[in-house]
Amino acid sequence: MLKVALVGVGGISGAHIPAWEERRDAELVALCDIRAEQMEKYKNKHCYTDFDEMLKNEEIDILDICLPTYLHAEFAIKAMNMGINVICEKPVSLNAADVARVYSTAKSNNVNVMVAQVLRFWPEYSIIKEIYDTGKYGRLLSGHMGRLGVRPKWSWDGWMMDENRSGLVPFDLHIHDLDFIVYAFGKPKEFKDYRARSENQDYINSIYEYDGFFITTEAAWYDAPYPFAANFRFQFEKALAVFENHEMTIYEKDGKIFKPVSQSGEDTGDIGLPKSNAYSNEINYFADCVLSGAEPDRVKPAELETVISILKAL
Repeated sequence: MLKVALVGVGGISGAHIPAWEERRDAELVALCDIRAEQMEKYKNKHCYTDFDEMLKNEEIDILDICLPTYLHAEFAIKAMNMGINVICEKPVSLNAADVARVYSTAKSNNVNVMVAQVLRFWPEYSIIKEIYDTGKYGRLLSGHMGRLGVRPKWSWDGWMMDENRSGLVPFDLHIHDLDFIVYAFGKPKEFKDYRARSENQDYINSIYEYDGFFITTEAAWYDAPYPFAANFRFQFEKALAVFENHEMTIYEKDGKIFKPVSQSGEDTGDIGLPKSNAYSNEINYFADCVLSGAEPDRVKPAELETVISILKAL
């Protein structure tokens, strides 16, 4: 039975905690947050407001880090130096040099570490990578990815609107799409970006160029109650693949239109994948790697370094 602890009981922990609770071979034994009130509803957990005290008192196989970005690397390193496997929310850091520091610490302590880049585990995005890798619909000609929403006024201590702590839209929002782009298509040959900023909003429009195709992207925190939306559109020679309003549709050249991911949770039998929870997918993948002794190489440090280096240049 894997003993799991989670530090940072904020917004994203609401996706991680249920995933751990679903596993029969793992037990979420402890939570840690400097705000005791965040843990009041978890009566059956050991709750701490001091991270060092939790590490001292608990026997932990896996630490799940859901803290603000600027704390990720240091907390991961401290835990791994105690022989604890670590899954950490994205990004691992605002600095590319910290990728090597974190992964070398894992290696020297013979533990696993994985940065939770969730789109690598999202069914609809996995289908795009499969189509591209297999050439099912011919060459990729163009793509577009978007991620838009309202500025995060709700974050603890305003950290998300502090560039030195969150990196703003590039590191908190656009990183999702750029990470998938690097994962699926490799490092872009060139990129161009346009950015519009004011005190309370941040918008980025970037174009990533490859041999034979390009991908346009946009990401924003608006200073207006714009509902969050994530979408993509990939144009292949023989089909158009679209994700919008939480649903994927493929429009084939011969006129066939179908949805490759079943909303019922069952495989459609086309390309497809059953509907699933991507946060559970990434946590299950990492836990299985820890149990089997395998390296969680779906998320590679060299790709993380590429992503952070590009984001720093935006």
